[in-house]
Amino acid sequence: MPADAPAEPQFSAADIGAIAHLYRGEMYRSKIWRTRLDTTTNWAVVTTGIALSVTFSSREASPLPIVLVSLLLAVFLIFEGRRYRYFDIWRTRVRVLENSFYGPILRGEGMQTDNRWNEVLADDYTGLYFHISLMEAMGRRLRRNYSWIFGVQIISYWSKLAIHPTPITTLEELWARTAIGPLHGQAVLLIGAVWYLALIILGVATLRGQKAVGRARPRPEAEDLIRKLAG
Repeated sequence: MPADAPAEPQFSAADIGAIAHLYRGEMYRSKIWRTRLDTTTNWAVVTTGIALSVTFSSREASPLPIVLVSLLLAVFLIFEGRRYRYFDIWRTRVRVLENSFYGPILRGEGMQTDNRWNEVLADDYTGLYFHISLMEAMGRRLRRNYSWIFGVQIISYWSKLAIHPTPITTLEELWARTAIGPLHGQAVLLIGAVWYLALIILGVATLRGQKAVGRARPRPEAEDLIRKLAG
């Protein structure tokens, strides 16, 4: 072959079309798993609403449903963490295609494979590989959604204790209202404090070393050129 002959393209037009279809497929799978995340959150909101309705249905109603639904929320959080790990698989692939395939094309640089994104992506298709831990996924969902739900629960719980059946006036009344069966009120409150402290530790500890991709970040107004073009 002559030295000045043009190099063979790495991807044919058919190959580029196939990658475009691949991108749409990965985007669809990402959307489906994102919907599953919302479904689990909806379960948490609905069950919390039912527990609050039962608890505040009368002055004599027990605050125990709020305590029990907190345990159910923990199960939902685990489910959502597992689902988020799968969602992260598809979203990571989408971001690779957006950054390494579409990005250079939009910048007028043509097809670029200098960073071997095509090989890395092909290797990722040999199986399903999680990119974040279950703890990080749970911590992320806790900070984004479940912290608000748990916050509503704890405020509602203490409000119920404080006003029903009559406004509380002594610590003895508090211990009596928080007691659950053979468990004294002090023990119940101690377990609750440890539980919420564990949630706070989970949310804070997983802030460091986050590996999830695609997180939105604020951009300085002077650099937000796409907003100016869109506006």
